[in-house]
Amino acid sequence: MFKPGRNAATVNDATVSHEQRSFGLAGRRLTMPSWRTLAIGAGTTLVVVLLAVGAWFWNSSQQQRGSAAYASTLTTHRAAEAPQATAEARTAAMHDLERVLAEYPSNVMAPQAAYVLGNLRFAAGQFDRARAAYQITLARAGSGTMATLARAGVGYCWEAERKFPEATQAFEAALSDLRPTSFYYEELLSDLARVQERAGKKDAAITTYRRFLKDLPKSPRAPEIRTRLASLGATP
Repeated sequence: MFKPGRNAATVNDATVSHEQRSFGLAGRRLTMPSWRTLAIGAGTTLVVVLLAVGAWFWNSSQQQRGSAAYASTLTTHRAAEAPQATAEARTAAMHDLERVLAEYPSNVMAPQAAYVLGNLRFAAGQFDRARAAYQITLARAGSGTMATLARAGVGYCWEAERKFPEATQAFEAALSDLRPTSFYYEELLSDLARVQERAGKKDAAITTYRRFLKDLPKSPRAPEIRTRLASLGATP
């Protein structure tokens, strides 16, 4: 029997399984997901959230441990970069820097450590390996002061190996994103002119020396640059 106030549709809805309920909307029959489906979806979302949170904490912990390792290594071997440092001190510093770079390659301090490693290798006459370390700095730093110094380091390595065309390209690349007021612009422009002169590219060297005087007329190096131009038979 029908109870008062309930029609056939109401009774029919009451007999629908709790696993799946449907209702009408704008003439269309829509099916609601079952509680099991909702539970599975909620559980999946919770797992994803927990994994993301866990990954964040793990990465944060890794960064902290890595930064501590880098700071300790750089502090311990600070004296190894000094001109009077012994070969043994430089070797020990290089070994420890190589180790920490291998353990924490993506740490925020990796560019700085790689740059120091490049300097130490350069001082030890390991120009090809020094260049590789500077390239790590470039790959990790991307841009900014550290990247500028690393590009200059690459140029110095090529120059030390007397590969002047490669050195010229390196210094030109380092200067490409800089302005006369930028950090290390003066040094790099002087480096470029020197390498061009050493490579026998007289006209290119004269052009760069003149560019130096035009961009940096008040530089303390201006008298030296004029002397270089005079030695090449050119005027400012």
